[in-house]
Amino acid sequence: MTQQDNKLFDIPADDNEAALREASKRIDALRREIEHHTYLYYALDAPEITDFAYDSLMRELRELEDKHPELIVATSPTRRVGGYVGEQFAPVTHEQRMYSLDNAMDLEELDAWMTKIEETYGHLPELCCELKIDGSSIALTYEDGVLVRAATRGDGTTGEDVTANIRTIKDIPLHLRDEAMPAVDPAFSSIELRGEVYMPKSSFEALNHAAEANGKAPFANPRNAAAGSLRQKDPHITAGRDLSTFIYAVANTASLEVSGQWELLQWLKSAGFHVNPDVAKCKTREEVKDFCKASLEKRDSLAYEIDGVVVKVNSFAEQAASGFTSHAPRWAIAYKFPPEEKTTVLTDITVQVGRTGVLTPVAELSPVVVAGSTVSRATLHNEDEVHRKDVRIGDTVIVRKAGDVIPEVLGPVLALRPDDALVWQAPKTCPSCGMPVIREAGESALRCVSIDCPAQALERLLHWASREAMDIDGMGEEIIGRLVEVGRVSDVADYYSLTQADLEMLDMGRTNKDGNPIHLGTTVALKLLDAIEQSKSRSFDRVIGGLGIRHVGKNTARDLAEAFPSMEAIASAEIDELSEIHGIGERVAKAIWVFFRTPDNVQVIERLQAAGVTMAASTGEADDTPKTLAGLTFVLTGSLDELGLTRDEASDRLRLMGAKMSSSVSGKTSFVVAGTAAGSKYDKAIKLGVPVLDEAQLARIFETGQPPVV
Repeated sequence: MTQQDNKLFDIPADDNEAALREASKRIDALRREIEHHTYLYYALDAPEITDFAYDSLMRELRELEDKHPELIVATSPTRRVGGYVGEQFAPVTHEQRMYSLDNAMDLEELDAWMTKIEETYGHLPELCCELKIDGSSIALTYEDGVLVRAATRGDGTTGEDVTANIRTIKDIPLHLRDEAMPAVDPAFSSIELRGEVYMPKSSFEALNHAAEANGKAPFANPRNAAAGSLRQKDPHITAGRDLSTFIYAVANTASLEVSGQWELLQWLKSAGFHVNPDVAKCKTREEVKDFCKASLEKRDSLAYEIDGVVVKVNSFAEQAASGFTSHAPRWAIAYKFPPEEKTTVLTDITVQVGRTGVLTPVAELSPVVVAGSTVSRATLHNEDEVHRKDVRIGDTVIVRKAGDVIPEVLGPVLALRPDDALVWQAPKTCPSCGMPVIREAGESALRCVSIDCPAQALERLLHWASREAMDIDGMGEEIIGRLVEVGRVSDVADYYSLTQADLEMLDMGRTNKDGNPIHLGTTVALKLLDAIEQSKSRSFDRVIGGLGIRHVGKNTARDLAEAFPSMEAIASAEIDELSEIHGIGERVAKAIWVFFRTPDNVQVIERLQAAGVTMAASTGEADDTPKTLAGLTFVLTGSLDELGLTRDEASDRLRLMGAKMSSSVSGKTSFVVAGTAAGSKYDKAIKLGVPVLDEAQLARIFETGQPPVV
């Protein structure tokens, strides 16, 4: 992410058409970017950008929407609390919404917030300052004083049930202490308390040391480790992760006979909860700022990670009087610590080949402690970024780890540049397989497109065996990983030469209680061989999709299978011929063309054909479903909860009726079907004037076979 990306576009204040068009374009881009990183942060516990960068994106979006309120839509990230609800845990509806907090990025912004608070109440009310714990939010429900449920924050309204895992955390009381019960209002059958689950720094370091010793990827920071540990399917794993909590809030202040935040914290301690001792009641601005400054100074000495200070109006009555915006309470704010920056020497720039073939330059650094952890490597993103920052091998560079997530090289200290500092040159060939690399028009990334590239092997092998591709039942990541490690499998065609001996004697890298190596065994080996044999007869479109061609997903694979009778026909097609297919533009067509003209890819396809894998469209009887939707293009967004269908299932039914399916909305789209939690595609449909259907209208299409009249 460049500085240009983080800078608020200078949109004229007047409401002329050009300004509005530019603002709309930027707002759309910001919303897409924020939603992408929200999914990575909350669903996968694997953020790609720092908290500071994410906050900058959100702040820019809010400022643009404030300037152009006519462009605000209900699904904008600024209109809701961030988060994601996964599917492996039962959903839990919170008693009251779990809101986000607005941020003050420096003391000036904090002072401006206090001015606004002072104007609201006619005086500066008493404020409660608490450390902002860098962990994972949790909601605990007690009935008659007994813990009955624990849920993650999720999307703010609905979280995930992690009760079994929470019970393993020792500092969470399974029942409230008797002396605290008189303060619970008897009118409430249950009480929901809230706080943060965190992992102490020492436990985080031990966890990562163990992960690295076992050849596993380490966690990025203690917050990710806490979130990942909390969402384990096996509570025994959570129990071994040494998690702790700080509890600091109640969902409904009316459920307790306490008057404010300070009194609540005292009650929580009496009830048996772990409450952070670093809190202060402040009556002046200076006291609040002094607390923030002192907290920043002690940050590194604490046993746990913090990333700021939360300042709240202390009185619950005064909190209620000011209320909430659409995403945050007006009576609280998070003062975020500035990113910590250190200098160190850039000793080398190496190249890492990602699982999709992207070549990423990586800064190799003299180890330096930044924001509580040792940094020795940092991504430089791409060739353009290296040259834009003008970092050279041998430079003293400034390193930041904002939000304690991803190390970033800000730039060189030019005054310390040695005379022999080397300018980095991007490689012309892949460092993993030696094949030439390409850079597509409009992209900044160098890419290896060889299907036989060792660096991409595991991901390609996993994709081929997955349910959405060739569905080789039982061929999971652990087995594939071991087959790659022992050199038995390097590309997807190798699956079809595996023997019973290869599989049953596969060393799984573990030992039994007697210290003897564990092998896969005959039973599992035979099941896998049967699954591999069955995969040979998968449909032509699944074979195309399984190859992992750049930009070719399920829909495009089906379009290719419908347009061409065989793999040979696709391979011999020119770019202009491919571009004529519905849903395939020049960029996708070029990626397909390049794939089939890469020698390693051709060899793998020839070996698949020799093994008996489907290489042509079926010549069986044609489907007799009336093609009443022929000529219409549908886009699905959101989940189809009322119909009880996945989007793939609904897409298949529409295809049988002759419809074309697309993953993006354009002026050529006939209908957009919007289910629950519809995303940016819904917004784009509204903007372009594309008809939007709900689930009931889609159900009528399935029943009648006819499109709606709009």
